[in-house]
Amino acid sequence: MPQEQFDTLLQFFKVLANESRLKILGLLANDERSVGELAALLEVKEPTVSHHLAMMKGMGLVDVRAEGNVRIYCLNSKSLEDLSRDVFVEPNLATLVSDEPTDAWEQKVLRSYLDGERLKDIPLKRKKRLVILNWVVEKFDWDRHYPEKELSEMLTAYHPDYASLRRYMIEEKLMAREKGIYWRI
Repeated sequence: MPQEQFDTLLQFFKVLANESRLKILGLLANDERSVGELAALLEVKEPTVSHHLAMMKGMGLVDVRAEGNVRIYCLNSKSLEDLSRDVFVEPNLATLVSDEPTDAWEQKVLRSYLDGERLKDIPLKRKKRLVILNWVVEKFDWDRHYPEKELSEMLTAYHPDYASLRRYMIEEKLMAREKGIYWRI
């Protein structure tokens, strides 16, 4: 996620991490209102409402127009839609953290379960087992089909329980099997 979008997201949550501002947002979603009306509905002082509105206006969440001496505030739904479309999408949210912690954890699992190119054991926990299975399946070519006997012999080089490795790779859809022939998927 670009730093600008990250900062916008952070500011959005800072602005809305307040009960009064959330209530103001809800009230403005129903109808436009003046500072006085909002203060009366929330049972707070007008300067407090003005402070909250200034923060929300700075974020682009509310718009204001003058009606004589009174300022009327309304929700800027387009701003929320733009934020939702540009920032609150899965690919962008997924980039909030780097993959490094995951990679470091996977490396730790591999160090724990490997002795050189040989498995000490097959993990019982699925998440750890997937790390090991992904490591094992990388040893096989994408474009090659393996007869069961050959696959079993190859898996024996990594662990004596080749049948479990083979079964787990099928269950996790890392390999497919048909009529005793296996291949990566």
